[in-house]
Amino acid sequence: MGCTAEAAEKFVATKTLFAPGKAVNAGGVAVSGLEMSQNSLRLSWSNEEVDEKLHYIMSSIHEQCVKYGTLADGYIDYVRGANVAGFMKVANAMMAQGIV
Repeated sequence: MGCTAEAAEKFVATKTLFAPGKAVNAGGVAVSGLEMSQNSLRLSWSNEEVDEKLHYIMSSIHEQCVKYGTLADGYIDYVRGANVAGFMKVANAMMAQGIV
């Protein structure tokens, strides 16, 4: 279930495990993207292939959240991790295109 921004802040402040919506909702967005890719390329993947691709995407999101969200005391701030990972993805793309 979604929660208010205030509740999310309390989860993080009390070091309660909390995954932000932008990370957990990525599965639905990813599957939509996979469907659009199939349609555009006129491909048809089996349920197992879609599940495998989705598992890879979600595992990668988790790894990035852990990479950027692990604090000195070992607590993983998934909100921070997701925010920093998203920023890094955009920043790296901008640098690759010579924008910055």
